[in-house]
Amino acid sequence: MFESLSDRLGGVFDRLTKQGALSEEDVKTALREVRIALLEADVSLPVARDFIKAVQDKASGQSVTKSVTPGQQVVKIVHDELVHVLAGDGGDGTLKIDNPPAPILMVGLQGSGKTTTTAKLAKRMKEREGKKVLMASLDVNRPAAMEQLQILGAQIGVDTLPIVKGEDPVQIAKRAKTQASLGGYDVYMLDTAGRLSIDEELMQQVEAVRNVANPRETLLVVDGLTGQDAVSTAENFDGRIGISGVVLTRMDGDGRGGAALSMRAVTGKPIRFVGLGEKMDAIEEFHADRVAGRILGMGDIVSLVEKAQETIEAEQAERMMKRFQKGRFNMNDMKMQLEQMMKMGGMEGMMGMMPGMKKAAKQVEEAGMDDSVFKRQIAMIQSMTKKERANPQLLQASRKKRIAAGAGLEVRELNQLIKMHRQMADMMKKMGKMGKGGMLKQAMKGMFGKGGMPDMNDPAAMEAAAKQLGANMPSGGMPGLGGAALPPGLSGFGKKK
Repeated sequence: MFESLSDRLGGVFDRLTKQGALSEEDVKTALREVRIALLEADVSLPVARDFIKAVQDKASGQSVTKSVTPGQQVVKIVHDELVHVLAGDGGDGTLKIDNPPAPILMVGLQGSGKTTTTAKLAKRMKEREGKKVLMASLDVNRPAAMEQLQILGAQIGVDTLPIVKGEDPVQIAKRAKTQASLGGYDVYMLDTAGRLSIDEELMQQVEAVRNVANPRETLLVVDGLTGQDAVSTAENFDGRIGISGVVLTRMDGDGRGGAALSMRAVTGKPIRFVGLGEKMDAIEEFHADRVAGRILGMGDIVSLVEKAQETIEAEQAERMMKRFQKGRFNMNDMKMQLEQMMKMGGMEGMMGMMPGMKKAAKQVEEAGMDDSVFKRQIAMIQSMTKKERANPQLLQASRKKRIAAGAGLEVRELNQLIKMHRQMADMMKKMGKMGKGGMLKQAMKGMFGKGGMPDMNDPAAMEAAAKQLGANMPSGGMPGLGGAALPPGLSGFGKKK
């Protein structure tokens, strides 16, 4: 979503950080470029103007002149200002769901993704916080809107209010409140009707529901692709109903993302969540500092570590670690690692979150490499017998031909996979022995939650997390993947101390 903005700003800061001392003129020229980049990304003019003014005031102060590398200082100031624009002075994104049953009202225009977002949030609360959730559809206008929520509820295992034809939204809201109280629910979510544009009838209906339900949270669901129109929608809803937060959907699209930057500054309401796709788990909490880091190409290691912790089971990791320490690393282990990378968003997804890897990700993309490489390698491993997977030494010429044919690929690709496996096995063996308690053990601990999350404000902890993530790759890059070398911060893993 923020790709073009990220590329433009990256170019500006590359030029800045290469210079030793910065003059006022340098900063002015750079900020002119930043303003153009913001406007092109569809950020509203007043917000862009205030942003540039704030950065200029800070950048022309004492802090820059005394700094070792003024260019980096400017990048830091822009980063901090981005965080401020995205987050304001609001608290964190957790939903207020105290004194059960807590009502959450979902509002927004038609087609913004309200019903899907309701189900996504319900699933998230049920799985992450162990809440008992009831969903109710108040949309009596759109055909099959109630049935849609019912089907989604069945998919994610969350209860929905039984449909009674002929009721108006206020009656449904009252019935939901009664059922939530009697059924011992922690939260009940009211999915209201939308319109194609804001009109009086819609507002009166939502107001009446709000007065009955008295919600703890009123979340406005806005389509991130509608640009500045999303901001005016938010202002209108807030003026009439009073919203407590915004959920931006379709943020995985190729829109320009300026709505997200303008939303907080114009409406004063925090962005709580962002929808990133159609799947029921494709929703993330909105962390301003992480998004700012991604925009400026600083990476987002914390999200990457969180993703790793979500997708890897601790017991499985423990078992793998013991095997690696003994120097055992067979094709089954390798398949597990390849699948792991796919789950975490593939190569592009992971590289986009690693500091300094944005350019490498671009080069990899230009070289025509994508996640199909992983898929082909997994197919080859699946084409092997159990015995061959456990003992890759068995793979001789005739077996290789059979395996490659079984996967519909060439022997050359299988040879690459075997070479890559051999290098990774050697590295695992070295890492298992290295250092006090084994370097591998330390890396695994941070990765798999045994050592907890790194402190986001501690650069040393973040650096350590980055290194641990890099530990999964051999020092010369991944042989089967074109051998793209790791960035300086992540290299040095296959070497003896």
